[in-house]
Amino acid sequence: MKVGKKNLITDVPGLSVGNAESSSIKTGVTVLSADEPFLASVDVMGGAPGTRETDCLAPENLVNDIDAIVLAGGSAFGLDAASGVTDALAENGKGFRVGPVTVPIVPAAIIFDLINGGNKQWTVNPYRQLGIDALNHSAAEFQLGTAGAGTGATTATLKGGLGSASVVLPSGHIVGALVVANPHGSPLVPGTNQFWAAPFECEKEFGGLGVCTETQPLYEPQNEKLAAYEAKANTCIGIVATDAVLDKAQAKRFAVAAQDGLARSIVPSHTLFDGDLIFGVSTRKRALPESEAAVLQMALGHAASLCMARAVARGVYMAESVHNDTLPSWQSLYGKTSGKTSNE
Repeated sequence: MKVGKKNLITDVPGLSVGNAESSSIKTGVTVLSADEPFLASVDVMGGAPGTRETDCLAPENLVNDIDAIVLAGGSAFGLDAASGVTDALAENGKGFRVGPVTVPIVPAAIIFDLINGGNKQWTVNPYRQLGIDALNHSAAEFQLGTAGAGTGATTATLKGGLGSASVVLPSGHIVGALVVANPHGSPLVPGTNQFWAAPFECEKEFGGLGVCTETQPLYEPQNEKLAAYEAKANTCIGIVATDAVLDKAQAKRFAVAAQDGLARSIVPSHTLFDGDLIFGVSTRKRALPESEAAVLQMALGHAASLCMARAVARGVYMAESVHNDTLPSWQSLYGKTSGKTSNE
C-alpha cells in the first residue's frame, strides 16, 4: 500500500483542514474545505447521530456542490459551529447563488464530549467562533490527536483524538480519511497496548506494535468513570475523500464502505450509543476510465475502509494527556511523548 506524501486527507489535491480548540472547555472544531465546491454524500450507522444539512446529501436530492464540512465537539451545542463557518464563507462570496443571494452549503456532525473534565459552564455558545477560527486556520498540514474536534474525545478506556490517513491507488487516484475517534468501544485489544487496526498499519504510523496474537475476551465496559453516562457519551464522525469523479450515489457507497474501517478498528462499533457517521467526498478531478469504472469504485471503497481504520488508530495514538483529563492517553500509559503534528 502506497501512503500519500503527508498521510493526511489533504493528500487529495485541493482539500484543506482547519482546527480550532478550547483547552479550558476541552473541545474543538475541525473544518474540511476546498479550493472549489465538492460533491458529498453521507452514511449513518450509529444509533445516536447529531447532524445538520445532511438530508441534502441524499443521492435523490438536488444539491451537488458543498462548500465545507464541519466536525465538532459539544453535542447539540456544537452544531452551531456550522453557523460560523456558513457566515464566514458567505462573507468571502462562497456558496450556492440564487439571484443576488449566496448561500454556503455546510453539512455538520457532532460528538458528545460534555463530560470529559472541561469547563462547560459557558454563558455564550463558543462553537460559532470555534467554527470561524477553524475555517481561518485551513491548510494542507494540520495537527492530529488532541486537536480540533478531537480535543475532548474519549474511547472506552483511553482518550480519543483526531486522526487522518491516506493511500494512493495503482490507478493514481488518491483516497484520504479524517476521523474524530470518540467511540463507545475500544481501539485496543483488551489487556494490551495493541490496536485492532494493526493489520492495516503503514510505516509504523501508530507505533508499529504489530498484530496481537493472543486470544482476548470480548469487549466489556471497564471504566467506572464512564459508568454514569456511557449510554450517551460517544460517536465517531469522519470523512473519506477522493479525487476520483463520483456522483452522489457513488459517494454514498464510498462512505458505506468506509464504515468497515470503524468496525475494523473499534470493538464494538456502530452501537446504539454511538452516532457513527461518515461523509463521502469527491473533488471530481480525476475521471474513472469507463472500462474499469466498476473495479475502481470497489478499490476506492476498500481503500476508504483501510484509511479510516488507520486514521482511528492514529488519532488515539497521537492524543496527549492534559490537566484534569478523565481518562489517560495511549502515550501516557505506553509511550513517550509523540507530539501531535501530522508528520510524526
